[in-house]
Amino acid sequence: MDFNNAPWYPSYGDIIKSLDYPDVSMYELLRQTAVKYPNFTAYEYMGTKTDYQTFISQTETCAAALKKRGIRKNDRVSICMPNCPQAVIMFYGLNLIGAVANMIHPLSGENEIAEYISFSKSRAIVIPDIFYPKLQAVEDRINVDFVIVTSMADALPVLWRAAYKLTEGRKIKKVERNEKTVFWRDFIKSAANEKAVRADGSGSDVAAILYSGGTTGTTKGIELSNLNFNACAMQTAAAADGVITAGDKILAVMPVFHGFGLGICVHTALTVGGDSILVPRFLLDTFIKALKKDKPNFIAGVPTLFEALLRSKKTEDLDLSCLRGIFSGGDSLPDELKTRVDAFLAAHGSKEQVREGYGLTECVTASCLTPRKKHKKGSIGVPFPDTFYKIVEPGTENELPFSQEGEIVISGPSVMKGYLDRPDETAKVLKIHSDGRTWLHTGDLGMMDDEGFIYFKQRLKRVIVTSGFNVYPSQVENVIDGYEAVHLSCVIGVRDDYKMKRVKAFVVLKDGYEPSEELKQKIREHCLKNVARYAMPKEIEFRTELPKTLVGKVAYTELEKEENDKQGGNKNENS
Repeated sequence: MDFNNAPWYPSYGDIIKSLDYPDVSMYELLRQTAVKYPNFTAYEYMGTKTDYQTFISQTETCAAALKKRGIRKNDRVSICMPNCPQAVIMFYGLNLIGAVANMIHPLSGENEIAEYISFSKSRAIVIPDIFYPKLQAVEDRINVDFVIVTSMADALPVLWRAAYKLTEGRKIKKVERNEKTVFWRDFIKSAANEKAVRADGSGSDVAAILYSGGTTGTTKGIELSNLNFNACAMQTAAAADGVITAGDKILAVMPVFHGFGLGICVHTALTVGGDSILVPRFLLDTFIKALKKDKPNFIAGVPTLFEALLRSKKTEDLDLSCLRGIFSGGDSLPDELKTRVDAFLAAHGSKEQVREGYGLTECVTASCLTPRKKHKKGSIGVPFPDTFYKIVEPGTENELPFSQEGEIVISGPSVMKGYLDRPDETAKVLKIHSDGRTWLHTGDLGMMDDEGFIYFKQRLKRVIVTSGFNVYPSQVENVIDGYEAVHLSCVIGVRDDYKMKRVKAFVVLKDGYEPSEELKQKIREHCLKNVARYAMPKEIEFRTELPKTLVGKVAYTELEKEENDKQGGNKNENS
């Protein structure tokens, strides 16, 4: 499609011209920004600001400390952290020396953490003291050279650090030092005033591994390159109509172990000279306080975040005139919710509307965004610069006409290198078409209209999206089925006014076991060790049997229909 003369968006033609992507590492792009804006604030954390010059120095010291401990180019190091300076410093420190960041959700179950470390062959891990007991529980199953343990107070000024230790810190079990543990402050001091020699990084080098169920619902490590992240950052800034500029504040609520948080709230912000305000944990009161105190120019979140904001009774005096961009992703934004959010923004002084995007971890995060001055009901927007979308017959490369529903496939510089050590799975989704391009087959159904706007319809894969996170039912079922009392289970997503979807499990018990609240709690405790908190079943229902298909498989769609009928709807719950 040629948008250069689009009457609904005169400036858009300038934006979609091809961008010039430098063949450099993420760190190098960051360093170039720091040279331009050394005294601008790079990030904020708990009220403390750090400028670009200082941030670069912190990153170089971290990289030198990693080198001292034997970490080299292409080595993998796991980062199991919430949004805090240590996570960001470590991420870019690894990139500086050409090592690979293996990003793990800190709320993952202990067995999941062990699997991610082992699967990635990580040589080390950095983890907060509050989550260290999870690592201890599986230490016999992981083989790392060292563990960096940090406190959420390590990045705070001395007085604040002391206050933290007397309040929140008192609740955290003290970590005992052993031959493999090193504390963050000691780790950094070991290379004080030293600078690591930068690796000869290129755009094609793997920079990070993020985890997702892929397009088939089985957890995979997604290898993303420097180019993938750099392109995502540059494309996002361009697609935002040039409104993201040096000195702007971006509220980093989305987590750094998620492509949305890492690619947009951190890397995009830092490549334009912006100020990334790191929020370690999403609490509604904290979020509202940050909006009032920090007055960010941009916020990016999932529909759940906006729903929570609308429900709050503490927003009467909230002034949002500071906002120049509000982005929603991670899950479909219902039209009704968008209408309410836009009305809320207008009532609180903002001239902007929420803009929906679409993407998946296989291309870092968003690759499509609603134009600033043109919204079409039900649309997720138009592709980013240099990113191409096609709608094809599912499982083929046969392109379909406008307004005909098919599989969404994507080609562009942010598309992943592949799945870690899964060449067969990679070949299923990355396919070279007759046009010579490599296309990512998303496993999502959608259509394109004659103006090039994309419409997401539903997922071909079985997946539940709750609060913006993907939950793969088969994985949760495998965990539940592993409990001694369970014969069979089925997990589905049911509609939820706040989370959009919540996880529900139907369970058939083995002979000799009787349904009880106590047994439900034991199943939950078993799940907690093996799945992330966001994937935990919020409801467990015992059944004597589960519906089956003609070939004997559990008919999860029948259970979805049952739940949907209870709520008086007619949508497929997995759509």
